[in-house]
Amino acid sequence: MCGMPSGESTRASVHEPERVRPTEEDPVAAAGSELIGGPLGRRALSGGSWWIPVRVIALVAIGMFALGLIQKAPCYNGAWFFGASSQYTHACYSDIPHLYQGRGFADGLVPYFDKLPGDMQYLEYPVLTGVFMEVAAWLTPGSGSIQDQEQWYWMVNAGMLMVCAAVIAVCVTRTHARRPWDGLLVALAPAFALTATINWDLLAVALTAAAMLMWSRGRSLAFGVLLGLATAAKLYPVLLLGPLLVLCWRAGRWRAYGTALVGAAAAWLVVNGPVMLFAYDGWSKFYAFSKERGVDFGSFWLIMAQNSDDPLSTDTVNTLATLLMALCCAGVAALALMAPRRPRFAQLAFLVVAAFILTNKVYSPQYVLWLVPLAALARPKWRDFLVWQACEVAYFLGIWMYLAYTTSGDAHKGLPTDGYHWAIGVHLLGTFYLCVMVVRDILMPERDPVRRSGDDDPSGGVLDGAEDSFVLGPAARPARHAAHFDGPQVEWGRAGAASGSL
Repeated sequence: MCGMPSGESTRASVHEPERVRPTEEDPVAAAGSELIGGPLGRRALSGGSWWIPVRVIALVAIGMFALGLIQKAPCYNGAWFFGASSQYTHACYSDIPHLYQGRGFADGLVPYFDKLPGDMQYLEYPVLTGVFMEVAAWLTPGSGSIQDQEQWYWMVNAGMLMVCAAVIAVCVTRTHARRPWDGLLVALAPAFALTATINWDLLAVALTAAAMLMWSRGRSLAFGVLLGLATAAKLYPVLLLGPLLVLCWRAGRWRAYGTALVGAAAAWLVVNGPVMLFAYDGWSKFYAFSKERGVDFGSFWLIMAQNSDDPLSTDTVNTLATLLMALCCAGVAALALMAPRRPRFAQLAFLVVAAFILTNKVYSPQYVLWLVPLAALARPKWRDFLVWQACEVAYFLGIWMYLAYTTSGDAHKGLPTDGYHWAIGVHLLGTFYLCVMVVRDILMPERDPVRRSGDDDPSGGVLDGAEDSFVLGPAARPARHAAHFDGPQVEWGRAGAASGSL
């Protein structure tokens, strides 16, 4: 590998960078490239060919998404409609066809305004996701049997979600300008393909990925607007404002943060305001359902509940989960302010969302989609990414086999409760492992693949190369370097570096 640039020259070199080839620095990527004839040459990297990274990665993402659709074929052809457990034994379950009739779309009911028959009186999804679902219902032919309509509804949603998947891959590819091929981590992620059409999470993930791209380019208002829209589709994107606050505090970039915050609040209010004013009961259903929902699949809380004679109440779990999440956020904030070098935005974003997933009382299998783009930006290392993905695929199979077991009656086909607990443990350990790797990169920047390539914080926008203005503890001391490391010692992100403009 060529010599590393100095801290003073890093900022200037980012504008006209030489792109990083993962196959030259990542042994797993190099080994994997042999499957397609070896590493891509400079023409693919420099734009001298039609096969530039963003096009290749977008096509790969669409291809993997299509494979995910094929994996759902046994359900599309009948398992969604016939047999209680067949959609689980084939691991092809999706909420989408079931909610077409179950949430009133087949009957033309207006989400949030019209009451639904049954226990769920209103649609239990955030407003922008409800709009997405309604648009898909408008595009669904109303003729034929209800099974035909549900099949069409799933296909229409799949087409719209495929666009979201392509947007995610393109945004991740362009966020780190010198590392476009890291987008393949998203495009080839097996858990991404398997869970993409279980629910509507890809809408929020796409808006969040686009927001991070805007922030990386210094467009604070666009970032805020997109993040506000993402939060109107799913609650988790609002978590990104926390680590960004701490990073802007450390770098003194208050104007950029304030602009982003105002944009996020305004966009969220534009979407939610009308429904909040004219259909408050329907609008608030998502928040009430989230609070009242008991301990559910995928969480360590479920393992505790199923192994206890006197499980904790829902209110107690809500309180304890909130406290655990608050402690995790405090730890991330302390890490951001005390680390020898200011952490990268993607690193802290990943840690905060991962903390929410680890402490929450429910983990639906499609929640992995929230982390995939963040993981690709935070820790673009194929070995660690694939270890984590293997754990998520194991959980994906585990939950469906467990549901097959619980719905197959005396036949007991599938995975018993103890086996499912092991699957949950694998998921938790895989996510925790990736968190540990990210924290290690923060404490020892020379271990961070992005910083080893000569960057400071390419997803950081105004934070990239900025001088620190507020630090605590170890941040004021010399950096702690990894033992027995022969590479260059990283010096970016410390006081005295070239500061970016507000």
